[in-house]
Amino acid sequence: MTAATGTIQRLKTALLELIRDALLTAGELFKIIIPISIATRFLQQWGLVDQFGLLLQPVMELVGLPGQLGLVWATAMVTSIYGGMVVFAAVAPGLDLTVAQVTVLGSMLLVAHGLPVELRIAQKAGTRFRAMALLRIGGALVLGWVLYHCYQLSGTLQQPNQALWNPEKIDPTWSAWLVAEVQTMVMIFFIILGLMAFLLMLKKLGISDLMTRLLEPVLALLGMGREAAPITIIGMTLGLSYGGGLIIREAQSGRLSKQDIFSSVALMGLCHSIFEDTLLLMVLGAHISGIFWGRLLFSLLVVFILAKLIKGLPQSFFNRYLVRPGKVVSTDDGVKCC
Repeated sequence: MTAATGTIQRLKTALLELIRDALLTAGELFKIIIPISIATRFLQQWGLVDQFGLLLQPVMELVGLPGQLGLVWATAMVTSIYGGMVVFAAVAPGLDLTVAQVTVLGSMLLVAHGLPVELRIAQKAGTRFRAMALLRIGGALVLGWVLYHCYQLSGTLQQPNQALWNPEKIDPTWSAWLVAEVQTMVMIFFIILGLMAFLLMLKKLGISDLMTRLLEPVLALLGMGREAAPITIIGMTLGLSYGGGLIIREAQSGRLSKQDIFSSVALMGLCHSIFEDTLLLMVLGAHISGIFWGRLLFSLLVVFILAKLIKGLPQSFFNRYLVRPGKVVSTDDGVKCC
């Protein structure tokens, strides 16, 4: 066998292994996403999302927003940011919103959206469902409240909001929904395949180790070890669904400690898809000061505080309320969870 033939054979084997790993990772996600997507669809059809929005009206007033926008946040929390944007396009005209108000709403949508799927992914990765739900929803409210008062006291961004884009109306039929869901699943698989190939390339080139060394001091302050760095970066930049799928795989492998898992998932939950989602909200008129810088700084501060608090908590409390039980593996570096 010639050298060229050997190289082609090795590449073929590596590609098949990569596709297999991507299918396994995507399969873990699909087990979560498919049943929850169906349940969410029924909730929408039965009008329960609308009722949830009505319940949120008093809450929206706490952050200086009209009560009608409660339906926007409710839709985003149950479905996705895209769903919230569609509802926003329907209810925003006539409310005379300011840029500051849209920025406050946008920051809340970015922190707490797609919760049925994303919280289940976080749970599958090893964290407690209730802890992450409280962190996401409570974090969204606190960030919204802080931004509201900052803009109000400084008198900034009080000009009328001008949205740059109005999303198309979603086809309500079941067939259109099914086509959209299948397209999403296919897209998720190819994104995961690309991410895993990208991670492999970074590892081969030594870039992954370099990034980890550069971020190690920051991650140490946030209670994370160097093993969690690459996945956390992916989750923050590309989304919890993609980063979460990879961290589920890492958690099951036993290479991450429970502290790493909790801190990584918490940071990804509060601040993920920082480029794509930020751009989505900017086209609705939200300002980058809140939806990017405000969210990023807030997320880092919250996870930093959580890391400090966790160190002072009894291990029994941490295991009972913040992370799920799992098989523990002893290693030279300490106790790991899988």
